[in-house]
Amino acid sequence: MTLAEFWPWYLGEHRHPRTRAWHLAGTLGYLGLGLASLASGHRVWLWLMPVVAYGCAWYAHFAIERNRPATFRHPLLSLLCDHRMAWCMVTGRMAAELARHGLGDPPGRAPQVDSRAR
Repeated sequence: MTLAEFWPWYLGEHRHPRTRAWHLAGTLGYLGLGLASLASGHRVWLWLMPVVAYGCAWYAHFAIERNRPATFRHPLLSLLCDHRMAWCMVTGRMAAELARHGLGDPPGRAPQVDSRAR
């Protein structure tokens, strides 16, 4: 499977905004730990990187999304898509990316309404 084929499926497995938020926290957290470890010379922080990354992501899948993490079946593609999703989120392009692939709110979930719009 190519990254281009995997990406839409991956997005479908991350439809809940809270799931994506947990993934973003895990991705930014593990990258921050890596940078802090390199900058400080404290290698002991390196072992926390997978704990933070996978801990946040797996919590989101089991508690929020209620599906199996993609990492179990496609570890490399999943890692690449985690970074791509994080980039889309921090650059404000996540909604457009979901719409491009025909993915809206998850099934059984009412669309969120911005109360400030009234």
